[in-house]
Parts: sequence; C-alpha cells; structure tokens
Amino acid sequence: MKMTVLIVDDNPANLMVLHHLVGRMDNCEPVTMRDGQTALTWCTDNTPDLILTDYMMPGMDGLMLIQSLRSMPNIRDIPIIMVTTSDMKAVRQSALESGATDFLAKPVDPAETRARIQNLLQLRRAQRQLHDMAAQDLVIRLSHVAESRDPETGLHIERMAYYARIIATQLGLGPEIEERIFLAAPMHDIGKVAIPDHILLKPGKLTPEEFDVMKTHPTLGAKFLQGSELPLLRMAYDIAQGHHEKFDGTGYPQGLCGEAIPLAARIVAVADVFDALTSARPYKPAWEVSRALDFMESQRGLHFDPQVLDAFLASLEEILDVHNRLQDGYVP
Repeated sequence: MKMTVLIVDDNPANLMVLHHLVGRMDNCEPVTMRDGQTALTWCTDNTPDLILTDYMMPGMDGLMLIQSLRSMPNIRDIPIIMVTTSDMKAVRQSALESGATDFLAKPVDPAETRARIQNLLQLRRAQRQLHDMAAQDLVIRLSHVAESRDPETGLHIERMAYYARIIATQLGLGPEIEERIFLAAPMHDIGKVAIPDHILLKPGKLTPEEFDVMKTHPTLGAKFLQGSELPLLRMAYDIAQGHHEKFDGTGYPQGLCGEAIPLAARIVAVADVFDALTSARPYKPAWEVSRALDFMESQRGLHFDPQVLDAFLASLEEILDVHNRLQDGYVP
C-alpha cells in the first residue's frame, strides 16, 4: 500500500532533507510544498496519508495551516506532524488544540523522524483498511440491490467487473487500483433502482421518451454515491456517473470529452459495452465475439479511449476466458 506524505516548509534545505528521508522509506511517496496555501489547494483534490508542516512560515504559518486542514472533510482524520523548535511550548499547546497529532523538534533527528513517521503511517494503514472493509461491504450490498431489480444482469455485473480489473492491470495501475475498480465496477448501474419497472423491465425496444428516462440512471446513481470520503465509493461515484460518457464528447449525462472522463469510467465503458454486445437480451441475441470486436474497433476515439481499448485488446485471451467461464450460472 503506497503512502503519500505531504511536506510543507518554506525552507528549500529543510524540504530537501525531509524529502530525501521520506523517499528512502518503503512504500512512501513524498510530496513537497513551499507554502500553506499551495498545500491547502493540493489537499482539495488529494488526500495524503501523513502531513509534516513547519511552524515558522511567511503568510500562513503551520498553526493556521493545521486549523484550515482540519476543516476539510478528507483531512479530518489524517495525522499531522508539526516541526518546531524545542522551546515553543505555547505553540505546541495551540497546535494540539487545533489538531496536530505529533511534533518534531528542529533540527530534526533522522532516526527519530523515521520512527515517528512509521508509527503514524502504520496507524493510517489500519485506518484505511477499516474504511475499505466498510466500503466493500456497502458496495456488495448495494450491488445485490441493483441485481435484485434486474435479475438478468447478475452475471453481467460479475463479468464486467473482471473485465475492468483485467484492463486496469494491463494499464499498469497497480494492485490497489485494480482491486478498487473490481469492487466499484458493479455499482455502474446502481441508478437503475430508481427507474420505473415498466421501463427497466420492458422486453422490447424503448420509445424515445422511455429512453430519456433510462438515461437518467447515471445521474441518479451518482446522487446515491456522492459525498463519501472513502476512495472506493469515490471511484464508484465516478463510474456510476461517467460510464455512458463517450471519448468524443457525445455521451451522457454531462457530455464529457477525453480525459475529462474519469479513467475508471473509461475502463468500465469498454468492459460494459463488450459484455452487453456479447450477451443475449430480451431485445437482441448475443453477438459473436468477432462482430463485437469489429464494432468496438470502429468506435476507437469515438466511444472509447484508444489507450483503454488497446489494453482491452491486449488482454483479449484473459477477457475471453472470463467470458466463457461465467456463463450458465457458473461463478468461479
């Protein structure tokens, strides 16, 4: 599990020392900032696993930074170490009241710094594991809800989750993201639980008006999942909202284009369409694999991200193994 350590200090020499020290620790990635405001902006879209901040900085000092960080939902539980001189007892007391977790005294001692960072990161790992377990349980339960509303899609959910993980592996996203997308992908159609039965379960082709209603399911799914701080549910949100977007901007509900579409949603789009094409539905027979592949190739750069489609095609042997095994009620 890769851990990100945010280091904030206006002194380039201090930044270099701490960057070097953290960078030499196993599975740690240092991120450095020269001022508090830049750190706050970065934390708006990123959640580090540990923050080290100096106290004495121009403009926003370390105390003000901690107070601002603790007001951010995604940073509320992140451990923060403040670096001060040993005689700043009043500052340390204020920092503790504002949410500092621990302190380091200047000049920092490498052995002590490593030990404190390792201890706090170990606690953070345990915290992340507990959060992931809770999120996984919720995702599984919600996936079962979606499956119960549309029973024919049960194995579709299984297959496309495996396809998505295979594509993520081919793209080199790493084990953590691969597992996360495998767990989040089944949530892609959770918004369909709010679609009326006469539309969702209609055996024939939908009318234009009915299709307009069906097209609301990504937005509905995103509303169900929005606001979570857990990485798994944040990815599930991206997938639910974005899996019907198209690379050329002609998809729905937002008409996003290219890399503005979250990568997880671009991956699930490929996995979802391939399985939909090669599966029988009340309104169509299953397509032959060769026909489905020809169609998907014709949609390169239009519906599909070319890089994601290439990863799918490069993994075709594994994809077809899943396609062949997860048929007729067989689940590995």
